[in-house]
Amino acid sequence: MENKLDGNAAAGLLQAIFPFEMTLAQATCTGCGTTNVFGELTVYMHEMGTIVRCPSCESVLIRVAQTKGRYMLDMQGVRVLQINLEA
Repeated sequence: MENKLDGNAAAGLLQAIFPFEMTLAQATCTGCGTTNVFGELTVYMHEMGTIVRCPSCESVLIRVAQTKGRYMLDMQGVRVLQINLEA
């Protein structure tokens, strides 16, 4: 079953991977060039993994899967990931 959520839904998963607050990070889409705060992105979560999409053009930004004690992360759709270290 697939659930369409906002970017905040994937915050816990990404917090396990990245050592900073991901909901305040900004991602620039490779497809359309739009920059959004992570919390505004579209997230689909299901048994096979998590897909993060651009809300403007629906391009896949990030794919995350967890299997056999490791995370597999594909960020081909993110041109730039901007992280505010002061947050």
